[in-house]
Amino acid sequence: MPPPGAVGHQRRRAGRHGPARHPHPHPVARRGARVISPTRPYAGVVPPVLTPLTADGEVDVPSLERLVAHLLDAGCHGLFPLGSSGETVYLTDAQRDLALEVVVKTTAGAVPVIAGCIEPTTARVLGRTRAAEFLGADAVVVTAPFYTLVGPHEVERHFRAVAERTALDVLAYDIPACVHTKLPVELQLRLAVDGVLAGVKDSSGDDVAFRQLLVAVAEQGLEYAALTGHEVVVDGMLLAGADGSVPGLGNVDPAGYVRLHAAAAAGDWTTARAEQDRLVQLFRVVDAADPRTTHGSTRGVGGFKTALALLGVIETNTVSLPMRSLDAEETARVRAVLESTGLL
Repeated sequence: MPPPGAVGHQRRRAGRHGPARHPHPHPVARRGARVISPTRPYAGVVPPVLTPLTADGEVDVPSLERLVAHLLDAGCHGLFPLGSSGETVYLTDAQRDLALEVVVKTTAGAVPVIAGCIEPTTARVLGRTRAAEFLGADAVVVTAPFYTLVGPHEVERHFRAVAERTALDVLAYDIPACVHTKLPVELQLRLAVDGVLAGVKDSSGDDVAFRQLLVAVAEQGLEYAALTGHEVVVDGMLLAGADGSVPGLGNVDPAGYVRLHAAAAAGDWTTARAEQDRLVQLFRVVDAADPRTTHGSTRGVGGFKTALALLGVIETNTVSLPMRSLDAEETARVRAVLESTGLL
């Protein structure tokens, strides 16, 4: 039986460390010209796709289709639905299935779709990897276990068990702020050598460890996609050797991140820095929400969604409870940031 919500799709197989459904190792987006050619299957600009919601909290399919088109038009190299920015932990399984289904269908094979399978324990992750396989994702992103009390041995068994039970590539999601476990460099290297992990989305904030990982991957010649989630220092991470970025802000200005990556690929670090500096200013949309009544995801996801609504990409700035949508005064602050950075 197919997973709940997985209607109308035939499962597609993917091989390890490379999506099988792309005829070339560096797929070209169907909208707009590709600006750079990533050197690994999962590289370049890979935004964590927001999940637009209707006013009553359901997945807004037309808005999600427009958002995917917005990202492809800009030349993004991959899409990461059902991550933190996609509010995956707030959504029901049926909503997750619908969101992933829409992203895969709208992408239509233009770029890899890397689906978040973020659950606290191994069995629950495997339920999501089966849904991702059925719905046509190219790879999955998995965190360390959370809520349950685990140590490094359990974390390693977790990743090995997931990889053994899915045909899809597995990328680690290093996000200790949410799961309270930092993935050690040595563990990632061991799992990469053994073919368990194809890469990492690093949102640890530990730039020292990430740099050490990049050095070790290069020294050992490993096929391991190292993607930074640190969206305000992407230029520095690319200079250090990162394969790409997974910027939440890339939902708002994907073209800016594509230009940044293009400049870096060309060795034009002056242009890359100038683009990054502008994106740092744009990142101020996360400061629009009143800190007296908001925190964390409300400020980030809420700011991004408000910006996209002002840009006409999505219909509403609705976020999942217990977050709240930005009000008129806060929306005006987002508008001012968009205007000052040339997006409005």
